Amino acid sequence: MTNNDTLKKLRVALKLRDDDIVKILALVDFRISKSELGALFRREDHPKYMECGDQILRNFLNGLVIHLRGPMPKKGEKKIQKKE
Repeated sequence: MTNNDTLKKLRVALKLRDDDIVKILALVDFRISKSELGALFRREDHPKYMECGDQILRNFLNGLVIHLRGPMPKKGEKKIQKKE
């Protein structure tokens, strides 16, 4: 399974749109345009297909953690828990 396949499967499983993926990547200061992102989701035999490198997938996964959990607290800070 390629990085492109992994990214496609995560996009479908989490019901993410291209805008969402661009915002998730921006959380880790990784900029990508919608057209570049679209090239990652094309079929391998398409002339504008682009291979998803390890850096893109790594940054997406790191951004996804921040998107789903929130930013990691800095050292020395206590995480505030809500009382119910």
